[in-house]
Amino acid sequence: MVSSTPSAEGAARAPVGPVVLVGMMATGKTTVGRQLAAALGRQLYDSDEMIQRRTGKTVAELWEHGGEPAFRTLETQVLAEAVRADPPGVVAAAGGVVMAAANRDELQRVSERGGVVIWLRADPAVLAGRVQPGDHRPLLSSDPAATLKRLATERETLYAEVADRHLDVGRLSPADVTAAILDEVDALGAERAALPGASQP
Repeated sequence: MVSSTPSAEGAARAPVGPVVLVGMMATGKTTVGRQLAAALGRQLYDSDEMIQRRTGKTVAELWEHGGEPAFRTLETQVLAEAVRADPPGVVAAAGGVVMAAANRDELQRVSERGGVVIWLRADPAVLAGRVQPGDHRPLLSSDPAATLKRLATERETLYAEVADRHLDVGRLSPADVTAAILDEVDALGAERAALPGASQP
């Protein structure tokens, strides 16, 4: 988790609930999440960082010692903790979090808490160019380009199922992605404020 100092601007513009980033690995969820949390005056909850802090092991080490099922259990636990945090924060969800039905249910309830789930999308070929050797992504230890293409195909409908908004990020810098998300947050806030029965600040 990364702490940020709350600001009046952040409090005014953010939805009531969490702002959650989902998408494939290497789409920049952690980098953008840090910038977004700072802009909104919120705390960042990063799934992989939370798991590593809790266990003292990297993702790759957890896969080696406990296998994928054990890691996915931890992933579910930290996702629930992050999206239910009070006060709400910015959540950078792990790439494979949508594979579990329980996690998809959790993400679909984010809007009920006044939050938003934003899907960061990019071409798998672009993502393959961002992957660095030894970056602790066990699924990409062999042929990252082919693996990313396969995973994107498997997960696309699942990301679409949980996302309130989507953003194509392949040609954008992290700063540009953050600015675009802030625009989405502002638009969502305006939409919700205009709904019948919405409370006025």
